[in-house]
Amino acid sequence: MNEQNKVVLITGANSGIGLELTKKILSQGWEVIAVIRSDFPNDQPIIIDALKKKLLRVYKADLAEFSSLRNVLSQIKKSETKIDLIFNNAGVSFAEYKYSKQGREIHFEVNTLVPYIVTMELKELLLHGQEKTIINTSSNSLLFLKQFDLNTVIDPKTIPFKKIIGPYANSKLALSLWTNGIAPKLLTEGIKIRSVCPGPNRTKLTKGKRMPSYILPIRNLIFSPPSKGASRLYEAAFNFNNEITGIFVNKGKETAIKFSGYEAQVLNQLIDIYQNEFLV
Repeated sequence: MNEQNKVVLITGANSGIGLELTKKILSQGWEVIAVIRSDFPNDQPIIIDALKKKLLRVYKADLAEFSSLRNVLSQIKKSETKIDLIFNNAGVSFAEYKYSKQGREIHFEVNTLVPYIVTMELKELLLHGQEKTIINTSSNSLLFLKQFDLNTVIDPKTIPFKKIIGPYANSKLALSLWTNGIAPKLLTEGIKIRSVCPGPNRTKLTKGKRMPSYILPIRNLIFSPPSKGASRLYEAAFNFNNEITGIFVNKGKETAIKFSGYEAQVLNQLIDIYQNEFLV
């Protein structure tokens, strides 16, 4: 590893927005730590070249499984010497209700909890980097929620499933809430953290049965290519003053979110799971 290069960790780096972000980072000569479950496509020259030169280093894991997540984070801590930026990008989109092996609803597990665990586990490597920035991929769907109940996000039980403003939007709201809640403490260590909506993008997560039927006919008209979403995530890391932290960024601008009074509740729940389940 070239110590002068920026080293960027990206979860979900092998497809959609994550793949475009990986290519954007690599095109600048930086290095990428890719945390992925499936292989990269084999038809991308920049990916093939970066793998050969070890500018792109792959760590495989099922992020929804604590045993797999522990293993991959341990590998990264043993093999890497620093991280400049973390993009917590991997997520579950508009899937039906499903539960992780730990017993929590999968949207909460992957979209809300896993980015927190990644942040906590890799914070020391981030402190050895230059940028010391974390970008959490959120969604502006959280702006349309009219109520928030953390217990039903973790375990919806008999609540009717809704594709956009159901568990997906709630898990992204919880993500943005803890991002804001943890920001002051992280800033005392020199770490900035922001949650960002990449906008609607044409990826495998936003087509077919995953999307509401009324959106499908106009999907290609209103959804952008994933390269635009990748640019929004990238720009959110660099287009703000270093002291601006904890904010939710939508369409490139700081955007207020509802239910800010729940930040401590969400953060305390994540701390409890991390300390009493993940670390044991």
